[in-house]
Amino acid sequence: MAVVASAPGKVLMTGGYLVLERPNAGIVLSTNARFYAIVKPLCEEIKPDSWAWVWTDVKLTSPQLSRQSNYKLSLKNLTLQTVSSSDSGNPFVEHAVQYAVAAAHAKFDKNKKDELHKLLLQGLDITIIGCNDFYSYRNQIEARGLPLAPESLAALPPFASITFNAENSSGECKPEVAKTGLGSSAAMTSAVVAALLHYFGAVNLSHLSTDSSDLDVVHMIAQSAHCIAQGKVGSGFDVSSAVYGSQRYVRFSPDVLSSAQVAVKGMPLDDVIVDILNGKWDHERTKFSLPPLMSLLLGEPGTGGSSTPSMVGAVKKWQKSDPQNARETWTKLSESNSTLERQFNLLSKLAEENWDVYKHAIDRCSPLKADKLYKQWIELGTEPREEAVVKALLGARDAMLGIRNLMRLMGQAAGVPIEPESQTQLLDATMAMEGVLLAGVPGAGGFDAIFAITLGDSNQNLVNAWSSHNVLALLVREDPRGVSLEAGDPRTAEITSNVSSVRIE
Repeated sequence: MAVVASAPGKVLMTGGYLVLERPNAGIVLSTNARFYAIVKPLCEEIKPDSWAWVWTDVKLTSPQLSRQSNYKLSLKNLTLQTVSSSDSGNPFVEHAVQYAVAAAHAKFDKNKKDELHKLLLQGLDITIIGCNDFYSYRNQIEARGLPLAPESLAALPPFASITFNAENSSGECKPEVAKTGLGSSAAMTSAVVAALLHYFGAVNLSHLSTDSSDLDVVHMIAQSAHCIAQGKVGSGFDVSSAVYGSQRYVRFSPDVLSSAQVAVKGMPLDDVIVDILNGKWDHERTKFSLPPLMSLLLGEPGTGGSSTPSMVGAVKKWQKSDPQNARETWTKLSESNSTLERQFNLLSKLAEENWDVYKHAIDRCSPLKADKLYKQWIELGTEPREEAVVKALLGARDAMLGIRNLMRLMGQAAGVPIEPESQTQLLDATMAMEGVLLAGVPGAGGFDAIFAITLGDSNQNLVNAWSSHNVLALLVREDPRGVSLEAGDPRTAEITSNVSSVRIE
């Protein structure tokens, strides 16, 4: 009876900060780094006296953290309580459980509610595991004297353990392994919601289509649970990409979650869920993926991560203190983001219209340094259709250079390191390498992993060059799939194919 669902991590290529406000768009790529949720009953049979119970048991296991938390789920108001005060808990999974149970209850008629009740009386056994790509293992690799190369990452056991430091003076435990900024909490929340809703029979993820109402239910519940767990209504691009896959995204109006925010103060969860499911979700998502023969690479510079909330707070403060300059910067940034999107869409169109011409152009461009691309191209001579490909490539590169410049200016004005000097030097060096079209800092910027888009078969050249710059190339690649129902536990059997997966059409 076990159900296994997964959801991907993400890279926000454009739209950092702007995506927080409608109608600004962001381009978000989903990746092959996935979080898995495994749901099964705690007990195979219902005990004879259990129909009189008002509570049932929930066990949450995180093997990578060597943690297990035990809860009681109220069958009356559908809320969770920890069994032991020593349980640290996981607010994202806790809200995912409560909201998924309440959503199933709200969608069912009396007969199905009885079936749900039987399932809940058996208890819930939930296991969460994330791919190694969500975490930084750079320190461990260096400590073992291994080279800073993807091969060293690949040699790690799948779903490797994450050890914790002792408590510091503030009493806070921090993981020894830092995160890489792929949106682990959104992927985890989405996977748990998807697995539970399928387990309850509230949705059917076996035969997903891109306009699936079942998938929309997963999205609404995952967004709600994630927002309440983190204590604020964010843009939601990370959850949207975890559910639907790579896309162009415009956020939903925050008012749609007003009931969920009230629920924190005591509004019955049943009423909240009905409001959420019937609410006006006005987010916009459009199919997007990188043009053919282009690859996403991530590199970890080893300078530590950044606090996205504090950086966002500083930018918002700057917006209020200098509204005119902020508006001008955001307008220019939005235009540059749109230009990059148009150039990528044009390249995809050119590939579709004449694959041979497109491929020949990419093959000829991939060994070249992009900053000298057009000059060398003119010297080589080419036909107009191939020149159109080159011009689109250069247009995309110029747009990213404009985006980086404006993000730096915004960071300087707000007093936060959106593209700090160390990252600027690394990105400039990266963009000067053969076969690299563009590079940048994803999302809110800072000291997290950088991304690069490469042409053709030039990946290994960049991996080697990064290694010489003390940058660890990660194993992460773009994968346009969203939520997937998996064939089994990824720890015990290699998943050769997904029962279903979704991408936006």
